[in-house]
Amino acid sequence: MGLLRLLVLAVLASEPRVAGGAETVGNSSEGLLEFYIGKFRYFKLNRPSPEDAILRHISSNASFLIFQTHSQYQNTTISFSKTLLRNTSGTGTDRGLVFILRPEQSMCTWHLETLDAEPVQNMAIPLTYSERDPVPGGCNLEFDLDIDPNIYLEYNFFETTIKFAPANLGYARGTNPLPCDIGTGRDSRWRLLYDVYQYFLPENDLTQEGLLKHLQRMAEVPQVKASAIKVVTLTANDKTSVSFSSLRGQGVIYNVIVRDPLLNTSAAYVPAHTYACSFEAKEGNCSSLRRVSTKVFFTLFALLGLFICFFGHRFWKTELFFIGFIFMGFFFCILITRLTLLTYDVRLILTAVAGSVGGILLVAAWWRFGILLFCMLCVGLVLGFFISSVTFFTPLGNLKIFQDDGVFWVTFSCIAVIIPVVFMGCLRILNILTCGFIGSYSVVLASDSYLYTSLSYITLNVLKRALNMDFHRAFTNVPFQTNDFIILAVWGMLAVSGITLQIRRERGRPFFPPHPYKLWKQERERRVTNVLDPSYHIPPLRERLCGQLTQIKELFRKEQPAGERTPLLL
Repeated sequence: MGLLRLLVLAVLASEPRVAGGAETVGNSSEGLLEFYIGKFRYFKLNRPSPEDAILRHISSNASFLIFQTHSQYQNTTISFSKTLLRNTSGTGTDRGLVFILRPEQSMCTWHLETLDAEPVQNMAIPLTYSERDPVPGGCNLEFDLDIDPNIYLEYNFFETTIKFAPANLGYARGTNPLPCDIGTGRDSRWRLLYDVYQYFLPENDLTQEGLLKHLQRMAEVPQVKASAIKVVTLTANDKTSVSFSSLRGQGVIYNVIVRDPLLNTSAAYVPAHTYACSFEAKEGNCSSLRRVSTKVFFTLFALLGLFICFFGHRFWKTELFFIGFIFMGFFFCILITRLTLLTYDVRLILTAVAGSVGGILLVAAWWRFGILLFCMLCVGLVLGFFISSVTFFTPLGNLKIFQDDGVFWVTFSCIAVIIPVVFMGCLRILNILTCGFIGSYSVVLASDSYLYTSLSYITLNVLKRALNMDFHRAFTNVPFQTNDFIILAVWGMLAVSGITLQIRRERGRPFFPPHPYKLWKQERERRVTNVLDPSYHIPPLRERLCGQLTQIKELFRKEQPAGERTPLLL
C-alpha cells in the first residue's frame, strides 16, 4: 500500500507543473485525502504528518478548477507538489490554487501541510469552471502565484483592506490564455467586472465551527449572491483594492465575483475572513477585547447620562457639566491620539480628566456670565453632531462623493450647525431633546463595553475618520442583528420616556433658571442691609476661615506646664 502511494507521487512529480496538477495513473487512492467536486470536506493537519490529496472524475467540460482550504486562525500550506516554491504554493488561513486542466485530464493532486505546533482543523472544497468562465487571478502581476485566485487581507484598528489580482478571460483546454495587457477592447479582459461582497458572522460568535459553516455560503457564486451583501462593483480600470471599517471581534467574510457581461458568466475568488483581532496575542486578543478601564469609564458615563436623560433640564448645571465633558473630552482625545504615542489606558484617563475640566469650565461660565445663548449653542452642537453622525451611519455615508474629506467634513459640519439654528426659537425643547437622545445613547456605549453592538459605530466611525487619514476610503457597513434590535428598542424607550417625562414635568415652569451670579449678588446685598436676617450676624467668609484655622492650630499646640519658668527680679 505504501509502495503504491510512492509510485503515484513519483508519477505526479515527473509531469510538468505550471498552473495545475497532473493526471495520475491508477485506480487506488488509499492513503490520500480524497475530495469530490463541489463537496466540502473537514480534515485535520498535523505538523509531523503532511497530507497528499486527490480529486478524480473531473468532467471533460471543465477548463480549470480552484481548490481552496480554510481554517480559523492557524496557517495551512497548499502546494502543487511537496517541493514548496513561491510560485506554486500558498500559506494562510484562506488559500487556494488554480489548476489549469490539460486535454483528457480527469485527476488532480496537491500537497497539504502546516508548520503550526497544534493540530489545524481545515475545511476544503474543489470547484470546477468551464472555458466560458473568467479565470480569477489570471492576470496576476503583484503576488507570487502565476495564477492567484486568493484575496489578501490586511487590517488595523481603523480599517480592513482586501486586495486581489485581476482576472483573465476563460479559455479551452490545451489552448493558450489571452494576453492580459494587449488591447483594451471588448475582446479582452478589460470588459470584466468585479463585485465585492461582504458577509457578517453572528455577533459574539468566535467559534471555529460557526466560521467554517458560514464559509460554505461564500465559496460558490450562487450562494455568495444569495447570502452576502454586494458593497461595490469595480471595473477593470479600477484599483483591485477595497477598504472597510474594522469591526474588532466581529467575524466578517469577504469575497469577489468576477463577471463577464458579454458571455453572462462568472467565477468566485477564494473567500477570506477576519475578526480584526488576533487569537494568539497575549493581551487584547479576540476573547478579551473589552478592557476594564473601558468598562469603568463608560459605566460611569452611562450613569450620568441616564440621570441627564430623565432629569437633565431640571438640574441645569449637571447637564452643562455633561455637555462640557463631551465637548472637551472628544476634542482632547483626538488631539492626544494624533500627537502622542501614549497607551490606551493613559489616553482614556487623560480624556476623562480633560472632559471633567471642560464640564467645570462650562458650568463656571454659566454661573458667572449667565449667557444662555452660548450654553444652548454648546447643547445644540452636541445634538447636531449626533444627528450628523446618525446620517452618515446610514448607507448615505458610503456614497463615493463623501470619500472626499473636504466634502464630508463640510456636509457634516453644516448638519451639526443647522440643528441649533432650527431650534433657536424653542430652546427648552432643544435642551430636552438633547437630554433624551444623548443621555440615552450613553447607555448604548456602555452596553458595547460588555456586549458587542453595531450602534456604537454611530460615533466611533466619526472618531476614526478624525484620527486616521486613510479612513475616508473605507466602507462603513456594520451588521444589524438580534443584539442591535434589542439595544435599539431599549435606547428608543429610554429616549422617548425621558423626553416625555421632562416635557410634562416642566410644563408651567420657567424655561430656564435665572442667572446664578445675579442671584448670589442680590442675596449678598440683602444680607448687608437687613439686620433682622439671622444671616446678617454671620461673620464674613474670611473671618470664619481664619477662625477655623486658629482652632486647628490649637489642636497641635503643646500644653504649657504649670509653675514659674523665669527668675524673680530683685
